[in-house]
Amino acid sequence: MTKLTKRMRIIRERIHSAQSYDINQALILIKELATARFTESVDVAVNLGIDARKSDQNIRGYVILPHGTGRFMRVAVFTNRANAVAAKAAGAEFIGMEDLAEKIKKGEMNFDVVIASPDAMHIVSQVGQILGPRGLMPNPKMGTVTPNIGEAVKNAKAGHVCYRNDKNGIIHLTIGKVSFNADQLIDNLESFLVAINKSKPPQAKGIFIKKISLSSTMGASFTIDQTGLKACIG
Repeated sequence: MTKLTKRMRIIRERIHSAQSYDINQALILIKELATARFTESVDVAVNLGIDARKSDQNIRGYVILPHGTGRFMRVAVFTNRANAVAAKAAGAEFIGMEDLAEKIKKGEMNFDVVIASPDAMHIVSQVGQILGPRGLMPNPKMGTVTPNIGEAVKNAKAGHVCYRNDKNGIIHLTIGKVSFNADQLIDNLESFLVAINKSKPPQAKGIFIKKISLSSTMGASFTIDQTGLKACIG
């Protein structure tokens, strides 16, 4: 029989898998149990009342988290002329057209987000097979194909995150770091839940947000009592 580590024993003693936790109580425990040698992220999993096998019930979108994710985002932008100037002023690390596409073809992909102006999409399409599988392909629905390049870059740096459900109808997202205070994490979570509710497909029937779970990168998962969340009861 595998011997439990001290950390696992503490988790077993303090967490009840069948219990729903108040959001503040859950965050206290998540922070206390985040003992890894790096600053762990706080992740949320939202189980939705959708049939993920049906394309008209799948959800994808984006949200700007008011306090960001705590992660430094490196941004690549396909654009030129005045928009290239705006992208640089907003802090984009990589800006170009054909030259940027060539770098990507060579495997130079030291970025986390790709943004494009509409007139650059014919260039982006050349590397779609590379960007797509990595979840980096610009898309108007995700706010990453836009004529407002400067604003899009600022949003990406500030906390613009994209989401989509998986094959089990669950959306996973990082809402911050354990170093964030509780109010910051709750604000981010509430903003995310509001965005999900706005994305609800008309074909989805019954309870839409069925379950919300929070965890740190290396920690246990806590089921959250939704009655304490404004986005779920408002």
